Amino acid sequence: MLNSAQIEAIIPHRYPFLLVDRILEMEPGRRIVGLKNVSANEAFFQGHFPGMPIMPGVLIVEALAQTGAVLLLSEPESKGRIPYFAGIEHLRFRKPVVPGDTLRLEVELISRRGPVGRAAAKALVNGQVVTEGELLVVMGDRPG
Repeated sequence: MLNSAQIEAIIPHRYPFLLVDRILEMEPGRRIVGLKNVSANEAFFQGHFPGMPIMPGVLIVEALAQTGAVLLLSEPESKGRIPYFAGIEHLRFRKPVVPGDTLRLEVELISRRGPVGRAAAKALVNGQVVTEGELLVVMGDRPG
């Protein structure tokens, strides 16, 4: 299990854009499970939407991508690399995510060819899928 400080030691994201609070499970090179506690204090709720706060779908996808990044960047061969989005396929939003929800973020690598990887990703709240799809990633060199 990893806490937020340990996650920050692996991926470059920082507040307010770090969207993973904890890692619960990790099978290196295969799968990872993370958590995001959705708080009413999140800045995006001020405008999305006043009086009816809903977590933007793109941020749910970003939370899934960051969880997958922890998995990829935990591998020794990924030192000095960074995963970039290459595509999103078959993505569906099933239910809205609101303040007070806890997102369970599950990412499983499907395939990997050289620097390109494909992962199945899904976000759940109380055991129900709220978002699911496939993420495509290209491992690149970190700038500088």
